[in-house]
Amino acid sequence: MIKEGKRVRDFYSMKKDAGIMQMEFGFYSLDKWKKDGYITDKTNLDELFGFEKNGIHNLGGLGWCEASFSPSFEVKLIEDRGKHEVEQDRAGRHVLYFKNKRSGFMPEYIDHPVKDEKTWEKLCEWRLNPASPERFSDFDNQMIKAKKAQADGKMIVLNVVGGYMYLRSLIGPVDVLYMVYDNPELIRKCMESWVNLIDTIAAKYQENVSIDEFFIGEDICYNRAPLISPDMINEFLFPYYQQVIENIKKRNIAKNHVYFHLDTDGYSDSVIDLYGELGMDYLSPFEVASGCDVVRTAKEYPNLLISGGFDKRILATSKEAIKIEVERIMPYMKKRGGYIPTCDHGVPEEVGFENYVYFRQLLSEYKD
Repeated sequence: MIKEGKRVRDFYSMKKDAGIMQMEFGFYSLDKWKKDGYITDKTNLDELFGFEKNGIHNLGGLGWCEASFSPSFEVKLIEDRGKHEVEQDRAGRHVLYFKNKRSGFMPEYIDHPVKDEKTWEKLCEWRLNPASPERFSDFDNQMIKAKKAQADGKMIVLNVVGGYMYLRSLIGPVDVLYMVYDNPELIRKCMESWVNLIDTIAAKYQENVSIDEFFIGEDICYNRAPLISPDMINEFLFPYYQQVIENIKKRNIAKNHVYFHLDTDGYSDSVIDLYGELGMDYLSPFEVASGCDVVRTAKEYPNLLISGGFDKRILATSKEAIKIEVERIMPYMKKRGGYIPTCDHGVPEEVGFENYVYFRQLLSEYKD
């Protein structure tokens, strides 16, 4: 029996020809599979698809796709538009949804809370207070679990909302581009609150455990290039990232290498060299529709850890096409090391259950 966490350790160390981790990025297909009778609410997906306990323990509480507010905004209905409705979400955004449907599609964000200093201070700044009591309501229990995970040899991951994703959730993807020119001081104030929250909470975690990976949910790339310019990234993001990363390294009791993991949709090749200057070790999930190719990138960047890269559109076609793609990617990537195969984002409902089972069966041949 392979010890829990061995495959993930082999992944981080880029051990050549090691057994491949069996896991998935996420699913949007589960409701459809339930409707079609393939699974139920009681189905254990780990057992069904051969996923394994992956040897990773995530330290949460610092956001993912939006700012980590405490307390969050009240989720409430703003407007009924017949077939659609506008809801205020927990990040204070006004979101246009299909009526009574909140997942399985890309919602439209029609308003964001920060317009100027007044709205920033009134609506958001105080919600980013690292001393907010709500942030620590279950802290002792979380740390008991984290210390046990570290003692068991798991990788401890500090996962946070990235600076760009955070600014976009506060201001909006278009308005933030104007604000870096029209009101750069407000952008800096927002980022100062970001770094204060992340660094303060990280320090509390590090009183209990050492951090192995600093993960940022960034989504900073579009279909051919970044959504903001390299100059903006260097000026408004990287100084704060560098501060957090350096402080984490200084505080780590174990003095281990801290892996820097960037998660971004879109054509992520466009930022590899840029984030590489900051010490990026790990990139995911390599959306194929935007032009990503994990084999090409693996050859160009032999020391880069990679996960993702299986085209969701191919998974939705035929078993023959799936097999061709697995055989194109897996022999090289397994031999190279440092790769975890997953769908290039959450598995969409267009992917049939039988196709996905077949995909997982093919990947299981590379687990040893």
